[in-house]
Amino acid sequence: MGSSDFSWKLPDHPKLPKGKTIAVVVLDGWGEANPNEYNCIHIAETPTMDSLKKGAPEHWRLVRAHGKAVGLPTEDDMGNSEVGHNALGAGRIFAQGAKLVDLALESGKIFEGEGFNYIKESFVTGTLHLIGLLSDGGVHSRLDQVQLLLPIVQQNKIVINTDTELFLAETGLVSVEHQMREMGLDVKAPVETDKKAE
Repeated sequence: MGSSDFSWKLPDHPKLPKGKTIAVVVLDGWGEANPNEYNCIHIAETPTMDSLKKGAPEHWRLVRAHGKAVGLPTEDDMGNSEVGHNALGAGRIFAQGAKLVDLALESGKIFEGEGFNYIKESFVTGTLHLIGLLSDGGVHSRLDQVQLLLPIVQQNKIVINTDTELFLAETGLVSVEHQMREMGLDVKAPVETDKKAE
């Protein structure tokens, strides 16, 4: 670690007595929400969890596992195992996932990184393939992040080859192609394929 004084041992807790066993239980997919017929945890029989909660309510703690509480951009961003485990493991809130990409796009650092410098070689030929998911869900991808990449495409006069127009229309992502056309980007129409060959 670079220092002989470093230790992984945690300091004694200021309130918890020594010699007691403590369990931190993380239940993926378990949460507290509106108690209605669509809430599977509410309608299920959960005697163990009920006894733990009712038997020692002063020791029962709920933590938020989505949005800004786990380092995601907005309160609308749903949590998942990865961000929850990272936040619990770090013991603090830190930017991760989509938030890291947002910050890199806002500051322009994404265009200074090793990855972007690598793809800049393709600018000479005028071909750039942006491969990824187009979704506004926020867990695996964000539509607005793709849209924020378009100005760099515009600056370098790069030709965009879109996926099939049918795909864009059916998934409600026409906005990306529309934005590219409004920016004056050269959007090539998709090549017709023989449906029978599929």
